[in-house]
Amino acid sequence: MTDWSFGRIFTALKAAVPPDRPALIHGASVTSWADFDRRTDALAAAFLASGAGPGDKVAILARNGPAYLEATVAAFKARMVHVNVNYRYGATELEYILDNSDAAVLVLDPEFAPVIDTLDLPKLRLKLVVGPAYEAAATTDVALPPQDYSGDDLLFIYTGGTTGVPKGVMWDQAAMWQLMGGGGSTMHGEPPTPTLDALLDNVRAGTGVLRSLILPPLMHGSGFLVAVYTLARGGTVLTLPSAGYHPLEALDLCAAHAPDYAVIVGDAFARPLLKALDEGAGSITSLRTIISSGTMWSPEVKAGLLRHNPQLITIDAFSSSESLGMGVAVQTGANAGSATRFMTDPDTLVLDEDMRPVVPGSGVAGRVARSGLIPRGYYKDPVKSAATFVEYDGRRWSIPGDWATIEADGTLTLLGRGSQCINSGGEKIFPEEVEETLKTHAAVDDALVFGVSDEKWGQSVTAVVEGRAADADELIAHVRAQLAAYKAPKRIVFVEKVPRAPNGKADYVRAKEMAA
Repeated sequence: MTDWSFGRIFTALKAAVPPDRPALIHGASVTSWADFDRRTDALAAAFLASGAGPGDKVAILARNGPAYLEATVAAFKARMVHVNVNYRYGATELEYILDNSDAAVLVLDPEFAPVIDTLDLPKLRLKLVVGPAYEAAATTDVALPPQDYSGDDLLFIYTGGTTGVPKGVMWDQAAMWQLMGGGGSTMHGEPPTPTLDALLDNVRAGTGVLRSLILPPLMHGSGFLVAVYTLARGGTVLTLPSAGYHPLEALDLCAAHAPDYAVIVGDAFARPLLKALDEGAGSITSLRTIISSGTMWSPEVKAGLLRHNPQLITIDAFSSSESLGMGVAVQTGANAGSATRFMTDPDTLVLDEDMRPVVPGSGVAGRVARSGLIPRGYYKDPVKSAATFVEYDGRRWSIPGDWATIEADGTLTLLGRGSQCINSGGEKIFPEEVEETLKTHAAVDDALVFGVSDEKWGQSVTAVVEGRAADADELIAHVRAQLAAYKAPKRIVFVEKVPRAPNGKADYVRAKEMAA
């Protein structure tokens, strides 16, 4: 079925989901599915009443909470396009992304209203600040007109702009639905649903219905896509009540609501959670699965979480905004602590610098390329689209810039993003590989590695490290014992907190400033 769209799915779910089942749990606040359906219908009608229409963009500038997902599903129901806006942006960046996306509707938290009021946004037809105006729109009795949903209805995921201005990745909703499982879950042996009626039958029977704990910000793809997929299968999404990530709040929600699925982004989320568990703060025994995407997740941290729940499945999903499903690494109690190797399928290749497939087991590093279900490109940016989405061997491929080696058994060892690659003395060094090695030392809680200008080496490998008292020479020796000597940091700066964005991704700009 190629005409799957989230608008079609969410419009149909009201006939299958028990009305009193929670759709959203935000701390102590609970929104039932009956209320969620009514509110998203009303918001969709309000979006359309503003003069916006199918294909127009709905930008969401909000922290985790009910409004984010209500506005998203309302956009789907109105055949409009979700646009995520990073709430850490300043005025110039906000004006750029709202203009670049052609946002017709903006839903925002009150804390961001003062800066938005200073911007020139002539394309905006409706601005809804969460509070009285938003509630009025969410409770109107104006009917949502029937919509002609299509599988090529769009969903945007704006990248963070770490290598330039943010870019809107254009995904067909049918492709996204299929990539996320098509109504099933390959990891848990649940096949895709062939028809909408089959999906609704599963929802009625409770098959595949999840209670997902979303810990990263919804403004980033990792948590957002799992939240949307959970709701599209009639499940429940749990979010933390505080503005930031607090592992004790996560454990409180686990105790109160027994989620079976959780989303994190690497060690930045997993290490504090493990520390709280080791200190006896709570339990994760309800969880069947923890999935991480967007940054490397250390094997020893996975093993630590598995000590607290031996039945847990930990999943490293190798994906990006431009390319989902590049690989997956699974760790359970049976292989706890094993090295991270990503299993792939025939739609994933590793290409060398001459665009030729890397020979498995050769040790040659190349760029990971993904074909099959991939985005249309970047919104209003044909030049960058042509650079990332390329033709090779008669097929279209997404090559976002991730580097890896391919082992003899066909699994991938991820090295990192080429944009952060360090060239020291003519040798390529991928920061993530060195970071992960540093973090295997008992004294290191977190680390970022980068290159700084050096007259002798071109770039000198430098690290900022967070952790207990440690000696720099000891850490350098630790890296040298596991990696080639040229990859070891030449300088280590100890910091109170390694700089990361709210989604756990590395802030290399700030890290370099701290080292300077």
